Amino acid sequence: MSNLRRVLERQHREDEEIRRRRVEEDHELDEEEEEVVLVVGMLNQSRQHHRGCAPNVDRHRHSRERDIECSPICSKKSFMMFKYDALGVLGLLSEQKLTAALWMLTYGASADQVDEIARIRKSTILECLVKFCDTIETLYTRDYLLKPTPRDLRRLLQKSEARGFPNMIGGIDCMYWQWKNCPTPWQGDYGNKKGQKNIILEAVASFDTWAWHAFFGVYGSQNDLNVLGQSSVFNDVLRGHSPQITYQINNNVHSGVYYLADGIYPRWTTFVKTILNPQLEKEKSFAALQEGYMKDVERCFGILQARWEMIKGVARMFDEEVLRSIMMTCIILHNIIMEDEYDYDAPEMLEPNLMNTTLTRIYERPVGANEPLENVPLIRDDRYNNPMIDCYQEMQSSYVHERCQVDLIEHLWEMKGNYGG
Repeated sequence: MSNLRRVLERQHREDEEIRRRRVEEDHELDEEEEEVVLVVGMLNQSRQHHRGCAPNVDRHRHSRERDIECSPICSKKSFMMFKYDALGVLGLLSEQKLTAALWMLTYGASADQVDEIARIRKSTILECLVKFCDTIETLYTRDYLLKPTPRDLRRLLQKSEARGFPNMIGGIDCMYWQWKNCPTPWQGDYGNKKGQKNIILEAVASFDTWAWHAFFGVYGSQNDLNVLGQSSVFNDVLRGHSPQITYQINNNVHSGVYYLADGIYPRWTTFVKTILNPQLEKEKSFAALQEGYMKDVERCFGILQARWEMIKGVARMFDEEVLRSIMMTCIILHNIIMEDEYDYDAPEMLEPNLMNTTLTRIYERPVGANEPLENVPLIRDDRYNNPMIDCYQEMQSSYVHERCQVDLIEHLWEMKGNYGG
């Protein structure tokens, strides 16, 4: 009996020693990670100092943590965090998983090609990509795919007014992503007239190529009008939640914001389109400026495809939801990079008061201390459906669209200095 007791005590001491060693190893690994993060931060600051750029601080929104290694992406409950298995063996490092996911997004490499770099099997690489995209979309959609704040709106309106298009907040257009491995039963819906299988992305981009709106997943057999009918870009306008903005051009007062669009879009008050066959000089000048500023959204698509080769090439995934998550992740990361690279504090020759405009006025409903701002709910009731129908009919007014276009032509011609001559 004493021998059995001694054996049990020895086993207990051995278990305690193993547990103590594991705790010490975990502590040493945590210290090494903190040192690596500190060194990387100091290296980034030194690089920015040598470039002559401003420090890597938030210049656009409230302060947020951008270091991926310190973000919740690599938290202990995340798939990206390296862990011990049931045998106590250390698994894949977070750097390996992040490298595999970013390598596929950036270079468009297949899982077999990344296998030679990250030393991870193909199925794990694909899982790393899916988990990484899901995590990015969950954590940063609220911050980097949201509606413009009042400060953002004022900045956009100031820039558009300096360009000669008051109340213009960006351009809207669609991009097609070819789907190579489209399932056979769906090829009729996703195939276009050339036989290619595509998925459509609708986006709204401003002058700094920031994507304010992204709607992805429409069948490739449809056109931009069909995408617009399914999109949520004008939901706030129909609900009455859009900001009350007015502007005056050519001695006429107009209300509401608008997007620059190409010829396929309808003649609504929310669009300003080009002139197909301009005859007068002022019409030619307006068409050239409209088509030039319309390139902002095209530049956004070009930067997206140049920065993320995966969406430039053909899509090889089989699941449509995975493709949507990949596209949204690329757009979110694009906005994060643009926020970091674009110097919003650089002086611009707009107006002395950067928080005010000349032609544009933003009116907000006054809210008292005990009076919350209530939005009109959209429910199946005549009391709430009638205002929505009125907003929809007002938005579809072709007369207001043409009147706004004529006033913009005269306004741009006057800004050019050729008025009356």
